[in-house]
Parts: sequence; structure tokens; C-alpha cells
Amino acid sequence: MALLSLCLLTTGCSDMGSIAYAMLGGSNTPDTSGTERISGFIGGVVADEPRAALVGREVLALGGNAADAAVAVGFTLTATLPSRASLGAGGACLAYQPQADGPGGGTPEAILFPPTAPAAPGRDADRPAAVPMLARGLYLLHARYGSANFDQLVAPAERTALSGAPVSRALATDLAQVAGPLLADPGARVVFADANGQPLAEGAQLVQPDLGTTLAHLRTAGVGDLYQGSLGTSFVQAADAAGGGLTTEDMRLALPKLATPITLPAGDDQAAFLPPPADGGLAAAGAFQVLRRDPSALAAAGARAQALAELFRARGGDPATLLAGTTPPATLPPLPASTSFVVMDRKGGAVACALTMDNLFGTGRVAPGTGVVLAATPARKPLPLLAAAIAWNPNQHAFRAAVAGSGQNAAGLAVGQALAVALRGPAAMPAPVPEPGRANVVACSGYLPGDRSTCHWATDPRGAGLAAGGE
Repeated sequence: MALLSLCLLTTGCSDMGSIAYAMLGGSNTPDTSGTERISGFIGGVVADEPRAALVGREVLALGGNAADAAVAVGFTLTATLPSRASLGAGGACLAYQPQADGPGGGTPEAILFPPTAPAAPGRDADRPAAVPMLARGLYLLHARYGSANFDQLVAPAERTALSGAPVSRALATDLAQVAGPLLADPGARVVFADANGQPLAEGAQLVQPDLGTTLAHLRTAGVGDLYQGSLGTSFVQAADAAGGGLTTEDMRLALPKLATPITLPAGDDQAAFLPPPADGGLAAAGAFQVLRRDPSALAAAGARAQALAELFRARGGDPATLLAGTTPPATLPPLPASTSFVVMDRKGGAVACALTMDNLFGTGRVAPGTGVVLAATPARKPLPLLAAAIAWNPNQHAFRAAVAGSGQNAAGLAVGQALAVALRGPAAMPAPVPEPGRANVVACSGYLPGDRSTCHWATDPRGAGLAAGGE
């Protein structure tokens, strides 16, 4: 861990651990010609944006594990869904490996990197930005659990940004919602508008050369360079020009954290939820408790989820104590958008993540010359409910299910219900979660390692995501 902390603070250490893993090539999607692919079961990836899910699936097919695929998905989202997960974003993940002698000791572990407010935005910061946490968060996930070369996992995002990719339905929907204020920013208009000044439509080509250059620098110089190197200096200057008000000290001190999840019993299994400050995990745990007792009590579960999150935000407290007590009725204010994804590899390793810009397209501005859409500071807007959960069997050291969700105030209920449903039967998600929630699920009713034929993966059919995996 001392070496890991040093790597996070410096520009080096971009390649911690590797396997005999063929390099990903091609322009928009990995080119696997001439490389050795795994035969048979590879696991599954579910994400709100299809191209990112396909990149993650390709990493699994080429021998990467769940953490490798999750890192590739996360970085690809910066190029394909920057409305919710740009390089300026933050988030939280749960990671699990079945081996008792592996990271986490065979129990899920949380990696927390939520958007962070700058210490003191300058007087010219008319639209303060959050300190970008995504790159360091994904690096910590990889350093702790990954097996492939880290730079190979950044490369698909870099190529997608440089060569371009069709706008997905997920991104087109977000663009249409905020086109007016977003395209008022000259930097955003260059990226997200067509020749007539209209927001890019689904299927239009999205090319982001500045973002591709930034990702290339991050890939070659290491993640630390974004936080304490030349790339970081350039980024701070660009963010300042966009009214973001960040400083080099903000960047240097922006460190992700490992944390112990909230854990609840689930029959013979255990269920782990993201811990605060990712308090969507607390909300999901509260909803899960209610639905384990009464699967039809959706209204009560939703009310319990919001009340727990509101109580924690108002007073703090130990999550286990809050879950064991009664909660006065309460509701949260309208919360910002987020996105989520889940990954399961063929050995039963799993990762579930929720990412956010703390507002759709964050501040609505692009840091000039970097291609990075700046996330909004949580000092101005409340954080979303970052919600994810993983169920496992501690006696068998086996994976059971992973869920991650979004949907503003309903994200906690989405994860709590989807996990409860997944644990009741062989289907990953037989019915959509309550509006406006969305859930991504992978589940193995026969456990993994175990009966691979019982594994399923699903994305909400009302969304625009993709569930990809299989043989």
C-alpha cells in the first residue's frame, strides 16, 4: 500500500502487474486479429452505453479479469458518455475476488473516489468544477485487483476519442435534454454540435481529438501526471479558463480511498453495499432490508432508502446503527444524474461501479485544449446516490450477484430491489425496477466458481445500455 500511495502521487507506475495479454488495437473497437482468445465462458459486462460494454467484453475475451474490464469500461465512458462519466467525473466501485488469499481476503471491498470540491475556488470561478477523481479511482481499482497492463486498458478510450465513434442513444438523449445551455459554451459546441449548430443526433460521428490527446498523455506518462505533473498543470490552467477554479494543490491532494462496505445477511449469502460517502449504498441496503421481508413493499422500500440517505447527509452516523434503527420520514431534494456498470469474469471476480458528473454534463463547459467536460462541484450541488452491491457466499468463496444502479433519487431503491430479485431466482433481472431507477445486473444462481450455466446478465430494457458476455 505504501508503494501504491507513492504511485498515486507521482507520474510513474503506470504499469503495475501484467499477464500474457495481447494488446488491443483498431480504431473504434479492439482488433483481436492474431491474438489468442479465451474459448468458452468469459463472464459478462453490463453498462448504460453499448460501446463501453463491448470494450469490456473484449478485455474479458482476451484474458483480462473483472477489474481489467471495469477499468477499460470506465475510461471508454469518458469518450462515449461524457455527459455522465467524463475524465472530470468521480464515483465509487465495489470489487470482489473469490480467493480468500487475494485482495480483500475473499470479501468485497469498496474503492471510493466521489467528486471532490476544490479547497477555495478563485473569484473568477463563475462555474466551479469538481476535482477530477475518475482516473485515480480506476487506477486504484486496477492496482488492487487488475492483471493486465494498465496502459492497454486506457488505449481503447484514446482511440475512440481520436478516431471517433457514432453517438449512442444514451448520449444523444442526454444531449437533447441540455442542448441549449451546453452548446452556449464554445468548447462544448465544437465537440457536441453539428455543422448547423444542432446537438449531435444518434448515429452522428463524435470525434474528440483534444480528449484523445489527453488520454494518450495519461496512458504514456501515467495517471500521476494528471495530478502532479505537466498534464496536471495544463489541466488546471484549462479548467481555470473555463471558470472551474481548480488549483494544483486540489489535484495533488485528490486521492481515492479503500473502505469496508456495508454488509447485510442474505440467507446463506452476504450482501455488500457501497459505504458513505457513496450513501446510495446505504439507501440500497435499507431498501434491500425491506424487500427481503416483503418483496411487494416497493413504496416502503423507496421511502426507507431516501430517509436513510437524508438522515446520513444531515447528521452522519454509523451505517450499521442507522440500518438497525427506525428512520423518520424524509425525502431528498432532486438529485443529479449518474451512470453505472457491472462486470463479472469467468472465475467469479466481480466489479460494480457508479459514476457521476454531479450534474448532466457537469458544469456544461469543456476545459480548453483538454477535451475534458468539467464535473460540477458538490459544494454547489448535492451528490447523487452512488449505489452498487455485490452478493457472495463466504463459506464457498463464490460470487452470487452484482448490481449497480442510477436514476437520481431512485438509484438506491433500484439497486436494493434488483439485488433482492436476483437472489430469489435464476434470472438476473426479470422485471424493470421502479421509475426513474435503472439497474445493471449480473447473477449466478449456482454461484461462480460453480455452475456457469446459471449465470445471467441484464440491463434495464427501458434504457439504452447493453449486456454483453457469454461463451
